[in-house]
Amino acid sequence: QDIMGQFSQHMQGVLTVFVTSFANFSTLGMIIGCFKGIVDDSKNELISRNVGDMMEADLEEYRAMAGHEKVVAIGEIGLDYHWDYIPKKTQMKWFIRQAELSNELDLPVVIHSRDAAKDTYDVLKQVKTGEGSGIIHCFSYGKEMARQFLDLGYYIALGGVVTFKNAKHAKEVAAYVPRDRLLLETDCPYMAPVPHRGERNDSRRLNDIVPVIADLRNETPEEVERYTFENALRLYRIRNFRAPSGK
Repeated sequence: QDIMGQFSQHMQGVLTVFVTSFANFSTLGMIIGCFKGIVDDSKNELISRNVGDMMEADLEEYRAMAGHEKVVAIGEIGLDYHWDYIPKKTQMKWFIRQAELSNELDLPVVIHSRDAAKDTYDVLKQVKTGEGSGIIHCFSYGKEMARQFLDLGYYIALGGVVTFKNAKHAKEVAAYVPRDRLLLETDCPYMAPVPHRGERNDSRRLNDIVPVIADLRNETPEEVERYTFENALRLYRIRNFRAPSGK
């Protein structure tokens, strides 16, 4: 409540909240950053804050908020060349500035990269490298690109796309990524897995994702749940936390 209260109204859309314990909501983490904003598909327009609106003063606000004990990462930040709402030059400028801020604060990053693999890789190679640097979220590239991001020290996060019939790249990557670098996600409210495709996505749908990834990796669902959970705790530096019973 207190950190949310620090946000000015114009900062809508820059806060991500996640809970690592669905049993008792005991561990709440927050990720701050600014990216492409929220798109109203019915009107084909942006309806919230995005990097096209950013100013240096916003970075100072992020820096101040990042001092809160519940802030565990900077993100989403990155590049999205699929849409043309924001010029590439503007995206690149604030991607670099926020990556530099994460270095300054010694926080991992959550990276959004769509149709921008090379530019994303080049920035991260220059600005943000090393073990546990962050996550390439909702990973959408092939195995070779995954290898390059892994070599920089990044985790690869996969979600509902891996359940899609024709998701060749996602399935190959799911089988390829080392178990100590794999994470699960929903990309809520988007990317609901089969058999819920087209519906609103949420964390309950992980139950449909885990068995598919386990099958691709010749592992049990319980194994995948355990090590991806441990990976998330390690990445976000969440300590003294006990997994819910049965995990």
